[in-house]
Amino acid sequence: DKRLPQLMAKKKSQTSPKNQTVITTHVNADFDAMACMLAAQKLYPEAVVVFPGSHEKTLRNFFIQSMVYLFNIIELNRIDFSAVTRLVLVDTRRRSRIGELSRVLDNPGLEIHIYDHHPKKKDDIPADKEHHMLTGATVTILSNILREKNIPISPEEATIMCLGIYE
Repeated sequence: DKRLPQLMAKKKSQTSPKNQTVITTHVNADFDAMACMLAAQKLYPEAVVVFPGSHEKTLRNFFIQSMVYLFNIIELNRIDFSAVTRLVLVDTRRRSRIGELSRVLDNPGLEIHIYDHHPKKKDDIPADKEHHMLTGATVTILSNILREKNIPISPEEATIMCLGIYE
């Protein structure tokens, strides 16, 4: 895609505003994690998407080459951690799995929303809002919510969500 360098340059120049909602997932993100971030972005359109660390090489190559334009993504080093007032966690609920973004967990008044399919554990991050179901992929939970709320998705978004379900 000839637009890719321009899109990446635009994304690199973005910084996070005050009162920021951040959507993230676990380090070493897979297709379910990426699909969840895209679906969550439909629920939180004002939010930015941030990968918390390295992500799987296959995912990175697919994402960079074909779908970057679907995300309101910014780089981790562009986040003002003190400005994050809502953290949306998808496909994880563990402090140890979100890398440097765990620093925002101590922000005063931070609101935490979690969408996850993994079994609950004692040391999970406490959530203000939580959607949990033991299912094969977290994107199943989010796609059900999108359907219930009649939030439309494009064919490209549907493709990513299907990749998350069938990875």
